[in-house]
Amino acid sequence: MTLRLATFNIENLMRRFDFSGFRNPSKQDRVLRLFDIGNEAAYERLEEARTITHADDTRQMSALAIADCDADILCLQEADDMAALEAFEYGYLYRMMGSGYRKKVLIEGNDGRGIDVAVMMRETTRGGEAIVCTSAISHAALTYADLGLHDAHIARTNVPEDRIFRRDCLQLELTIGGHPLTLFVVHFKSMGPSRDGVDGRLSTMPVRRAEALAVRSIIEKRFAGHMQDASFAICGDMNDYRERIDVTGDRRNGYGFSPAADTSAALDVFAADGFAENVVQRRPVLDRWTLFHSRGPAERHLCQLDYIWLSPALAARNADAVPEIIRAGQPYRTVFPPGQDVERYPRIGWDRPKASDHCPVVVALDV
Repeated sequence: MTLRLATFNIENLMRRFDFSGFRNPSKQDRVLRLFDIGNEAAYERLEEARTITHADDTRQMSALAIADCDADILCLQEADDMAALEAFEYGYLYRMMGSGYRKKVLIEGNDGRGIDVAVMMRETTRGGEAIVCTSAISHAALTYADLGLHDAHIARTNVPEDRIFRRDCLQLELTIGGHPLTLFVVHFKSMGPSRDGVDGRLSTMPVRRAEALAVRSIIEKRFAGHMQDASFAICGDMNDYRERIDVTGDRRNGYGFSPAADTSAALDVFAADGFAENVVQRRPVLDRWTLFHSRGPAERHLCQLDYIWLSPALAARNADAVPEIIRAGQPYRTVFPPGQDVERYPRIGWDRPKASDHCPVVVALDV
């Protein structure tokens, strides 16, 4: 039997307006900076209009990307709440795909902005096998002290009683046509920009490494004594990479693409000892990226931030499975390596609107 499993950072699927930009210019949208807005009430009206107009285009494109995944189970990051999922599915996905993701799981996590991980599922796979969720477990309350992960590196930013996960590790116990599958959905600590000469990725890596260690600990406890035949997948935006593609050049003279391996990454925790396999690694080295990072011509690269890690047993059972990366929702500012450019969705812009800053990843698995 075949299960299509996908992960997608849908980027701020929000139901709330953010008016903080009136008092904090760093949070103000760039288009509003073009205008002289006299008072807070006027700012709020303009921000409401901008957000609503922008959101409709964005969510049409997000839905198109999800439709292209054609997944039976969809893991999402950056969902506001269950009401946001319901409104998005009914108003956008249903119009494109019909009755589909009726089963939804979202448990409020730790994120300060209120963005959560979630899972949307069909009632059956495309092949007609029943998808049953027997339990959903949040690990958002775990602290560094609980798992003994408070070390000297973590102590620079956190105390032992702080929660490990910046959002959550959502654990779903599933059966697919009667066959067990345990799913772990995560959204690790973001890298952030460099500050005071300190690289943002390196300064935040201890937190992501602790999150990865916590996920591994949860899995090893769940499958204690039978890791060798465990059937699990870890999905989500992990905000780190073990390799990247440096982008040089410009539109006039052409672009160059240079693969570069990183010597250290938080995700080494999953790769170590064959604990799990990042199946996106089965794609060619220039074709594994899910995000284009750019802070101007001096700092541009493509990298994989979105992952589906499979347990050794599940990976071996699917030795020929190669994930798809859906890139038609990327904005035109994204620089594609030769031969990878795709036809974008209608109304895609240079920077926005777009489906998301991330690309969905989907893989067909025999469970």
